Amino acid sequence: MTTKKIQLSPLPYAEQALEPHISAETLHYHHDKHMAAYVDKLNTLIADTPFAEASSLEEIILQSEGAIFNNAAQAWNHAFYFEQFHPKPKREPEGELKAAIEKAFGSVEQLREQLERDAVALFGSGWVWLAADKHGELSIVSKPNAGNPLTEGMYPLLTIDVWEHAYYIDHRNARATGVKALWEVLCWGKIEHRYSQVGRNR
Repeated sequence: MTTKKIQLSPLPYAEQALEPHISAETLHYHHDKHMAAYVDKLNTLIADTPFAEASSLEEIILQSEGAIFNNAAQAWNHAFYFEQFHPKPKREPEGELKAAIEKAFGSVEQLREQLERDAVALFGSGWVWLAADKHGELSIVSKPNAGNPLTEGMYPLLTIDVWEHAYYIDHRNARATGVKALWEVLCWGKIEHRYSQVGRNR
């Protein structure tokens, strides 16, 4: 059986590009060490299995469980997480996404506050997601460990990584401070594009 090697997706910006909000040291360890380890482990786990011929990480996530799921989901989650940031981000959503946020949460500020509360409240390690259903209706989904809304048929739009390696170098144990810093580099233009794809290609 031929193995299709899963590749580590590169950061879409330089390691220092998000400073002072996310340090180059954090990005180095988060991407080059933690994410890379998930990719390497996944390649080891899927060798000589049917997943070696999977067409995408999404396919593996939706069909696997246990260690293969955990490492595939973590590889996908991290790529998705890093792609939502930009050194010069669009600071506020507009158009259809803004309207959907206001319908579901009242305002963009209320969405931010709820995401922050849920990120701080999630026990242990995991991810907090803004996701849409196939109709474009928004909700916040908290998932422990490697959890991902893809497994519920939803479309992830934005995520907060609350594993300690995401914030400990810059903020030590102050998870709430680390979460607040993300808004300074989150690009709403990227989230708008993701929202525009809801209901397509699946």
